[in-house]
Amino acid sequence: MAVSSSVKGLGVSQSRIKAAAIATLQSEGVINAMISIAFVGRATIASYNQKYLGHSGATDVISFGFGSGGEPGAIIGDIYICPDVARRNARNEGVPASEELLRLVVHGTLHVLGYDHPEGEARMKSPMWRSQERILARVL
Repeated sequence: MAVSSSVKGLGVSQSRIKAAAIATLQSEGVINAMISIAFVGRATIASYNQKYLGHSGATDVISFGFGSGGEPGAIIGDIYICPDVARRNARNEGVPASEELLRLVVHGTLHVLGYDHPEGEARMKSPMWRSQERILARVL
């Protein structure tokens, strides 16, 4: 597992970031994974959001799952997280920024594993969201 950041002052350690991703993989029975987690600025995530998803503006997390790379049971994926957007979301939800960053690590990892959720209010009632919050509670 690789963690990188082009932004300063994440407010959460790389060991906690890795632990959140590993807890997510373990909760889903994944034992063979190669995942990179990159923390990027608003301009970078907005560019990826437009280029790969066709959406305008900065978002909190974008994930790409690449399947098994030819090895049965293996997971390969990239996760991009924007701490600026995460901090704004944390303020709006009244939670610590470190909690929101870890939530996005779990969320992104679930997307890499193939999970998805509806948009809007139904998002927070979806099976993916419930799994995310259960896993997050274990790593906080």
